[in-house]
Amino acid sequence: MSQGPPYRVPRAMQARYDAITGMTDCFCEENLNAEYADLSRKAAAALSRKRPSPLDTGRERSWAAGIVYALGQINFLFDKDSEPYLSATDVCAKIGVSQGTASRYATQIRDRLGLWHFHPDWCLQDLVAENPLLWIFEVDGLLVDLRELPREVQEEAFRLGLIPYVP
Repeated sequence: MSQGPPYRVPRAMQARYDAITGMTDCFCEENLNAEYADLSRKAAAALSRKRPSPLDTGRERSWAAGIVYALGQINFLFDKDSEPYLSATDVCAKIGVSQGTASRYATQIRDRLGLWHFHPDWCLQDLVAENPLLWIFEVDGLLVDLRELPREVQEEAFRLGLIPYVP
């Protein structure tokens, strides 16, 4: 599985980050995909930069499970109609933690990183295209889908950081 972009991690947290992402990378390679692995590395890096970092306490395996579990929750991993699909029970069993532990760590992660369904920074790319929350804006009192507006408007919206990409 190819590594995504390098994420900034404090030197003091590098070993902990490497241990956690080693587990998430392996899990994602065997059970999910490269996009989940990259999001997991991104989440671990973001958590490692928090002061104090929550990754300093607890078992590395619990953090790895919590990261995958939290990202799975907001990206509908546990929904049988989604692709990829894996049940919460299977995620926990394959990583080797109880579902209660994974759920507790996932709650901390969601709270610390401000994760929610369809969050543009934490959403799988397939879901970004389908996410109406990212594309609907009010223009002159009317709600419009920016994907339906002229390209130059889309480019300006992208330049301003309003949309994740120009469709």
